[in-house]
Amino acid sequence: MSTNTEPTHNADQMPANLSQGNTRQLSGYAAKHFLWSVADGVATITLNRPERKNPITFESYAELRDLFASLKWATDVHSVVINGAGGNFSSGGDVHDIIGPLVQLKMPELLTFTRMTGDVVKHMRACPQPIISAVDGVCAGAGAILAMASDMRLGTSRSKVAFLFNKVGLAGCDMGACAILPRLIGQGRASELLLTGRSMGGEEAYQWGFFNRVCEPEQLLESSQALARDIADGPTFANGITKAMLHQEWSMTIDQAIESEAQAQAICMMTEDFNRAYQAFLNKRKPVFEGN
Repeated sequence: MSTNTEPTHNADQMPANLSQGNTRQLSGYAAKHFLWSVADGVATITLNRPERKNPITFESYAELRDLFASLKWATDVHSVVINGAGGNFSSGGDVHDIIGPLVQLKMPELLTFTRMTGDVVKHMRACPQPIISAVDGVCAGAGAILAMASDMRLGTSRSKVAFLFNKVGLAGCDMGACAILPRLIGQGRASELLLTGRSMGGEEAYQWGFFNRVCEPEQLLESSQALARDIADGPTFANGITKAMLHQEWSMTIDQAIESEAQAQAICMMTEDFNRAYQAFLNKRKPVFEGN
């Protein structure tokens, strides 16, 4: 685990009484239900139960929800990579630890659970850091949702993505799937996957636009982290604005989106990073962004 705790320039320049409670260092966070590390501004989450293809439990759902929520205060994390150990991404909700107990619950408790899982996606979409999922092998159920809710997805030819909720007697409308998946691959293709629960192979996922690229399995994590580092080296404040606008503009008219982008871009023009890029251009050198 990385122990890099060097503060960013944002944290340095913010008055102490304002930064109190509004900034946080997450490099030293000790995860309980998955692996967590931070290096060069890139956080890596590794789902780590390879003997069972990295299923998700009540506890890991809750910890993922809280961790993604806390990222909005993190000054030392600028992008995130999610991957799974042992050649698989995630088999989804654990049959014994989640599905078994759920059939014994009443409606109020079931709604508490489904709202908690939905909050994982809400916080993934709301945190300013771009999220990249490195998908290899099995990526099913809630695992497929984690990949879907990420900003980018790199996969392998042997990966199998399945939104298999109807295979267990549930609707495909889980954790935002009916809203997000059609925007990634189209309404008809999303309908097919959500109504049949069939697996989408790696090459098909790439052709359909679910994967940004297909990598060799042994290069998947390295390629995902390299992309994350490239993003982390960029103007991180502006990158956060881009992510927010990509999400918010789903429900805007074109005119509303143009006005919102005008305001967002004007805000970015006030940043030091904008000036740094201009000065670097004048001096014929690559800009070094500092996130403020």
